[in-house]
Amino acid sequence: MRFNKLKVKEIIRETPDCVSLEFELPDELSDTYRFKPGQYLTFKHEINGEELRRSYSLCSAPYENKLKVAVKKVEGGRFSSFVTDHLKVGDELELMKPMGRFVSRTEAEDANLLFFAAGSGITPVISIIKDVLHRKPEANVTLVYGNKGFDHIIFREELEGLRNTYLGRFRLFHVLSREVQGEAIFNGRIDLDKCGQFFETGLLNLSTYHEAFVCGPESMIQAVRDYLGANNFDANNIRFELFTSPGEEKKVEKEVTVEASGNESDVVVVLDGVEYNLKLALDGATILDAASEIGADLPFACKGGVCCTCKARVTEGEVKMDVNYSLEQDEIEQGFVLTCQSHPVTDKVVVDFDSI
Repeated sequence: MRFNKLKVKEIIRETPDCVSLEFELPDELSDTYRFKPGQYLTFKHEINGEELRRSYSLCSAPYENKLKVAVKKVEGGRFSSFVTDHLKVGDELELMKPMGRFVSRTEAEDANLLFFAAGSGITPVISIIKDVLHRKPEANVTLVYGNKGFDHIIFREELEGLRNTYLGRFRLFHVLSREVQGEAIFNGRIDLDKCGQFFETGLLNLSTYHEAFVCGPESMIQAVRDYLGANNFDANNIRFELFTSPGEEKKVEKEVTVEASGNESDVVVVLDGVEYNLKLALDGATILDAASEIGADLPFACKGGVCCTCKARVTEGEVKMDVNYSLEQDEIEQGFVLTCQSHPVTDKVVVDFDSI
């Protein structure tokens, strides 16, 4: 869970508002930064006297022997603006080890995988696509990729190169919202109706896919998940990753009855074999914030319930989460929580980062 300083090796301007960064990786850190396709890195950097943390997905595949991410500039984004406008080759950034569960789970050599992505949601998707096509000669991949226009398509040339290299095995459909293409199905946004059109016209056959991956804005993710679910696609085979924190509307994970006898809970946080003890009000700060205030250097990035960097396991007691946009149901059943969203509801709670 520690950060290491890595030097920027190469910066490529992918689109007017997006760059990819490749980092120099010393031999002694090669094992630390070994990753699965689809995982992300958490960055830490001080900008104007304030420490900022952000997570960005790896866009390289393991066989390429590159540690590479893409960063898209967002309006008002201090970290993304710094990276896209000011970062230079030779500069250093602090990086945590790769994390994330937006990865393929199928072992089938003839895997048939379906991807829906929009904007910068292509970043982890292209990592998985490259890996699958490279490692599994019998596998097939389909990507439906939404953007404003052709100039905004991140990795456009690389995607076309993959289509040419893996003829017949990689199908690519561009959906543009602000440029008109020849056929109506390829115009607009990827919403519930658009998703349905791809299947109802026969371009896609849902029954043939082993797994489906969805990455991008919340509205697109929900639309695709709703369509797949309504058409009996196994929910356990749908992977999704949200790239931006949702708006103000809160999605409460579940209603939990407070069982504590008083107004405070004894909370124990375990990290790297060290126990941090704190008294925490039931309706006060989150476990992550409270532990950080007493000196625990807990892993975190977005603090919005999206990135999953702060995931830990509750081994005693119970907590409630304000929101959850990243943990899957099986993880919740195993006791995992997002500590940036968690509040105690029992007299004692033990949260263990070492049991991940």
